[in-house]
Amino acid sequence: MIFAVDIGNTNIKIGVFSDKGKLANSFKMSTDVKRTSDEYVALLLQLLTHAKIDVKDVRGAIVSSVIPQLDYTFTNVIQYVFGVKPLVVGVGTKTGIAIRYEFPRELGSDRIITCVAAEKQYGAPFILVDFGTATTFNVVNERKEFIGGAITLGLKSTMESLARCTAKLPNVELETPSKVAAQSTRKAIQSGVIFGTVGEVKYIIERIKKETGLTNAKVIATGGLSELIYDVEPIFDCIDRELSLKGLYEIYALNQ
Repeated sequence: MIFAVDIGNTNIKIGVFSDKGKLANSFKMSTDVKRTSDEYVALLLQLLTHAKIDVKDVRGAIVSSVIPQLDYTFTNVIQYVFGVKPLVVGVGTKTGIAIRYEFPRELGSDRIITCVAAEKQYGAPFILVDFGTATTFNVVNERKEFIGGAITLGLKSTMESLARCTAKLPNVELETPSKVAAQSTRKAIQSGVIFGTVGEVKYIIERIKKETGLTNAKVIATGGLSELIYDVEPIFDCIDRELSLKGLYEIYALNQ
């Protein structure tokens, strides 16, 4: 089995793959830089026990992280639990995607791993929209080159920013109201954030296609809130919430 960890700003996604590359189990834990290695070990062992996974069956591991403080922590956790040294995705790691970016070291590994899986599963060219703590747009051309993208606030981040930066606006749940012209403050926030995001995503996709000439590029979505946008308007060709873990497995296999 191969153990894959995607450390994000809000959640840590964990996947366990069979030797044939099938995602056998996946689970999440909240990201917390204040947790010690021992605490993460305890949480991980609980999750593995619940999933009936024997640590002796894990022969390799890979980590992608956007939280530098947790790189060392999870390297130690994985070595302690499984007795293997994980591959940490970074500069020099083979991905199969050529990076055409002004400052390649600035490019988050989370954006690359999802593109690797999208190319493997759906083919290039494509525009990949990832709905996480931030919403990212990632463009890969027909030559399997990452040629850029865009970054904006995520849905939950927008909601939280409105509540934090204003005196009277509440922090509301992410639900789609029945109409744009809402008649309560709660529904007005939901309308502005959700319908506004749909318009933003549509415009950026159209602008990317026009600028790059990739008019026939597939539009792929990932991230936990991708279905919320799709339910308002079906602007994606496909949705795959497990791209980050699948990408990690592909990169692990490529680097062996």
